[in-house]
Amino acid sequence: MRGLKPNQLKQLQRLYHQRLPGDRVTTPEFAQRLAAISTDLGQPLCVYLNRRGQVIRVGVGTPQQTRIPPVELPRYGAERLCGIRCIATRLKHEPPSTSDLTAMAMQRLDSLVAVTLSGDGFERRGGGATGYVDEVYLAHLVPHPEARWTVSDPMSLDTLAQQDFVSLTDALEEEFRRVFVAQQVDADHDRVIVVGLMTGNVSKTQFRYGLMEVRRLVETAGGEVLATLHQRRDRPHPQTVLGAGKIQEIALEAQTLGATLVVFDRDLSPAQVRNLEAQMGVRVVDRTEVILDIFAQRARTGAGKLQVELAQLEYQLPRLTGRGQAMSRLGGGIGTRGPGETKLETERRAIQRRISRLQREVNQLQAHRDRLRQRRQQSDIPSIAVVGYTNAGKSTLLNALTNSEIYAADQLFATLDPTTRRLSVLDSDTQEQTQLVLTDTVGFIRDLPESLVDAFRATLEEVTEADALLHVVDLSHPAWQSQIRSVMRILGEMPVTPGPILLAFNKLDRVDSEALAIAKEEFPNAVFVSAQDRIGLETLRKQLIELASYALCQ
Repeated sequence: MRGLKPNQLKQLQRLYHQRLPGDRVTTPEFAQRLAAISTDLGQPLCVYLNRRGQVIRVGVGTPQQTRIPPVELPRYGAERLCGIRCIATRLKHEPPSTSDLTAMAMQRLDSLVAVTLSGDGFERRGGGATGYVDEVYLAHLVPHPEARWTVSDPMSLDTLAQQDFVSLTDALEEEFRRVFVAQQVDADHDRVIVVGLMTGNVSKTQFRYGLMEVRRLVETAGGEVLATLHQRRDRPHPQTVLGAGKIQEIALEAQTLGATLVVFDRDLSPAQVRNLEAQMGVRVVDRTEVILDIFAQRARTGAGKLQVELAQLEYQLPRLTGRGQAMSRLGGGIGTRGPGETKLETERRAIQRRISRLQREVNQLQAHRDRLRQRRQQSDIPSIAVVGYTNAGKSTLLNALTNSEIYAADQLFATLDPTTRRLSVLDSDTQEQTQLVLTDTVGFIRDLPESLVDAFRATLEEVTEADALLHVVDLSHPAWQSQIRSVMRILGEMPVTPGPILLAFNKLDRVDSEALAIAKEEFPNAVFVSAQDRIGLETLRKQLIELASYALCQ
């Protein structure tokens, strides 16, 4: 409120002493007083009241400019309004604008009253400017996505004053509650909006497949995707990734659909997460956090849980800063200022100690796996690591080859812990049995988070220590070529160059002849199989024997 005169500030401050009847939206006297102050200021004025009729906030500007920050609003959920209404003056004779109504929706206000001033906003009386109300509009939310709000026809102050505010809000919340219960299938599942940002030279097809993958990740983690929104920019906004308009659109969509979570298709910095949550009023996570959540659900063995916890803590550590009052000085107030450890420092120190302990345990796990590998190498049995993009069918293929019962499912990251099985193949020429060791590994994904690579190094070393690799590709996936590139990029970044690779295209039963022809032309030396229908397995076994023999000769 800079630039206001002392007497104008006093007029605004006196508004806080006003109290309206709890069953009325406003009174003619109060609306006229706001019109007079607004005319004197030459600017629109917004006054926010609670359901007891008390003024709790006064702002100079439009509802969009004076809206209450999400962190300061009561959080009742999608079935309730926030318990606050706004009375706003408008210098022009027109209904509330879309931006005003959007601000109402983002705050879930009980209602918005637009008080229009007559003519040019004031009339001269004795040399002074005195505003008076011409007409008013009453707007409120409705629980229907196709019509988020409704705005009344212009009415007089006397007509508005007769409106039963309690009956209006009770009826609205009852309707919201009914719709919310109908929508709420499972309260334990997050209701998610997926958000993507398209930048640079990324093709529309590649971007679309990336968003589809994020949707699949969310569903695998147990969330329900309500909507997918995206924006194209030359580069991400450094503070909020997206532009202000798109953030407002997402916030409004979250309010309308009752979303509890917004998931971005990229990694976000701690500051970006804080800024987005402050503006949207809903929890925000990035792609890496969703992957970590899936890993936490999928981890079954002690080793898997150990590595997941390490990855989560390493991800969480830089994100402690800025978590509000919970991270302030231990006591707060007199006697706690000056030197001393903050909650932030205490929690960071505890996490660092836990990370150090987990890293030691991962090192022990790594040493144990080293000993197991050395035993296999001493027995002169070739080892082949089964690698590939997540959900390519690696575990299903290993089961089909070795008649095993390793856990396999049509899920992302169904396998976290390496599982080793022995494969015996009869040599048709010599009629002798040749022994191989196949190891199932965790699936890869594009832009694999660095924290996961570090935490799962004991698992990924199965790849670098194997004599050869069997790279399984889901030929039925529309982006299989991009998935091959992602896997090869990750393999190329490993500290030890893996051995020779045999490419096996899986899910042959789900592809048409055109896709098969393209793959055969691009990769003539690959093997084509269907683990589900057990097609091409004999050819694959022979190719694995040849691959192992070639690897041992290197």
